[in-house]
Amino acid sequence: MVHRRGLALALLASTQLLLILDTAIINVALPSIGADLGTDAAGLSWVANAYLITFGGFLLLAGRVADLVGHRRLFTAGLALLSAASLGGAFAGDSRLLVAARALQGVGAACAAAAAFALVLLLFAEGPERHRALGVFAALGGLGGALGTVLGGVLTSGLGWRSTFALNVLVGAALIALTPAALAPVLARRERTAAAPGALRDFDLGGALTATGGLSLIAYALVDAGSAGWTDSGTLLAGAAGLILLTAFAAIETRAARPLVPPGVLSRPALRLANILSALAQMALFPMFFLVSLYLQNVLDYAPVTGGLGLLPLSIVVVLTAPQTGRLVSRFGLRPVMTAGFALVAAAMVWLALSLSPDGSFATTVLAPSLLIGVGLPLVMVTTNVAATAQAGPGETGLVSGLINTSQQFGSVLGLAVLVAVAAAHTRTAGPGAAAEAAGFRTALLAGAAFAAAATLLTLLLRSPSREKADPPTPSTHTSL
Repeated sequence: MVHRRGLALALLASTQLLLILDTAIINVALPSIGADLGTDAAGLSWVANAYLITFGGFLLLAGRVADLVGHRRLFTAGLALLSAASLGGAFAGDSRLLVAARALQGVGAACAAAAAFALVLLLFAEGPERHRALGVFAALGGLGGALGTVLGGVLTSGLGWRSTFALNVLVGAALIALTPAALAPVLARRERTAAAPGALRDFDLGGALTATGGLSLIAYALVDAGSAGWTDSGTLLAGAAGLILLTAFAAIETRAARPLVPPGVLSRPALRLANILSALAQMALFPMFFLVSLYLQNVLDYAPVTGGLGLLPLSIVVVLTAPQTGRLVSRFGLRPVMTAGFALVAAAMVWLALSLSPDGSFATTVLAPSLLIGVGLPLVMVTTNVAATAQAGPGETGLVSGLINTSQQFGSVLGLAVLVAVAAAHTRTAGPGAAAEAAGFRTALLAGAAFAAAATLLTLLLRSPSREKADPPTPSTHTSL
C-alpha cells in the first residue's frame, strides 16, 4: 500500500512539475515565436498572459467542481485539455490561434492543479505523512521553474519553439496513461460519501460565474499593468469590473443554498492567514526567479540557457530540503518552522539584492544567497500548505486546494507586476547602462524582501489549526473518484 501511494504521489508531483515548467518554458521561447509568427511585443505578451489569466481565474471553480464530480475525473480531464491545447499551440499558424491555445492550456492547468493537490490531501492523512507528501510536491514544483528555463533554451535552440508545446503533449499523455495504474488502486480503498440529492442540479452557477469572471478580470488587470501601466484605462476598467463581480460573488454566497465557497470555510482563522501568507510568499519568490534570470542575461551577458542553469543550484537545494520539512515540523512545530522559513527568505533576498553589481559574477553575487533561498522556500511553501489544509473535511479537499492555489497564483502575478514595475522605474531614474539596470533589480529584490519580512511578522499570529474544530462538509459535497 505504501508503495502504491508512493507511485500516486510521484504522478501528482510530476504533474505539479509540468505545470510550473510550462509557466517558465514559454518565456524563453517568446522571442522565437515573435520572429516566426511576425508578432509584436503586445502580441507576445498575450501569448504569455493568456495562460496566467485563465489559470488564475479558473482555479477556485476547478477545486469546487473536483469535490462534486470527482477528483480523479477532473485531474484526467485537466491533463487531457492541457495536452490537446498544447497540440493546438504546436501547430498554430498565427498569434491569435496561439493565444487561444494558451488560454485553453490555462483552463486545463487549473483543473489538473486543483485536482492534483486535492488528491494529495485525500491520499495522505493529516500529520507527518501528509507533511512528507507536501514536501515532495513542493520539491518537484521548485525544480520546475529552473528546468523550464533550461529546457526552453535547449528546445528552442535545437528544435524550434513549437517543440516546447510538443513537450507538454508527450508528458501530458504519459501522465494520463499512468493515472489508472497509479491512482485507481489507492483511491479504491478510500471511503466515498455519496452526493446529496440534487447536488449538481443545485450547483451554485451564479457564484461560479461571478467568481471565475471576477478572478479572471483581476488577473487580466494585474498582467496588463506590467505592460500598459497601473494607470492605463484598460487596466483600471478590468480591475474595477473584477472587483464588482467579486462583490456580487460575496453577496450570492450568503444566499445560495449550496454556495461555491461555504462561509464556514472562510471563517477558519488558520486557513485565512495561510492563504495570505502563501500569496506574500509568491509575491516575493516568483519575481525573484525572473529578476535573477534577467540580471544574469542583461547585466552579466549570460546566454539564456546559462542564465537558467544559474537557478539550478537553488532548485537542487529545494529538492533536498523540501522532503525534510515534515520532520522539522514534527520536531519544532508548524509556526516556528514557518517563521524561520520566511525569515530566511527575507534575509537571503536582502543579501542577494545588496550583492548585485554590474561587474559581478554568478559565483560572487548570486550563488550563496540563492542557496539560502533554496532552504527557506520549501519551509515556507510546505508549512503554509499544511496550515491551509489542516481542517479540510473529506468533501472540501478540492475547495481548499482551489483556494490555496488561487492565492499562490495571484501572489505570483501581483508580485511580478509590482516588482518589475519597481525595477523599471528605478532603472529609468538611474539612467541607461548596466549599472542602472543592476540598481533597478536591487531595488525590486529589496521590495520582495519586504513582502517576506511582513509575512514573517504575520506568522506570529498563526495558531495551530485543530482538525477537530473543522466545520462539517456541506451536504452538497462528495468525494466520488
